[in-house]
Amino acid sequence: MDLSPALHLLIIGAGCAAAGYIVGRRIASKASAPPTKQLYSYEGKKDRHEVDRMAETMDEFKMVLVVRNDLKMGKGKIAAQCSHATLGLYKKVFFRAPIALERWEECGQVKVVTKVESEEELLLLQAKANSLKIASHITVDAGRTQIAPNSRTVMSLLGPSDLVDEVTGELKLL
Repeated sequence: MDLSPALHLLIIGAGCAAAGYIVGRRIASKASAPPTKQLYSYEGKKDRHEVDRMAETMDEFKMVLVVRNDLKMGKGKIAAQCSHATLGLYKKVFFRAPIALERWEECGQVKVVTKVESEEELLLLQAKANSLKIASHITVDAGRTQIAPNSRTVMSLLGPSDLVDEVTGELKLL
């Protein structure tokens, strides 16, 4: 049985419309479903970050950003590097420390920006943070604008406020 080209197009169009309707309904039903706490569940995961265990017993969490002042970055560059550091740490702990992340969010996403005068000082602070089991991330710049490629620009730390203060409490605010 020969069908005209117009009839072929009509059948194909109807099939596409039906498929689009079904997919759209599924997406809409998931979008309207109430959010679940599943993102913050850590059942069975082996690489859980120690800061997540701390979040089960400690209430006050904060993030501190440590900017290298010796690089003489402009204000916009500092803002961009701090954004990279915040996002980098957030991505690092999203699956490994979801309870800590949730605790920090419940505390109002406290962020404090401080400064150091050298890369060595930044690395010493990271080592101390690691020894205290605080989550950390150092942003490394690509070197396309103001500073040399592969420069460590900003470190972000996330953890219980008192432990974060043990690492950064003596630093001056930026």
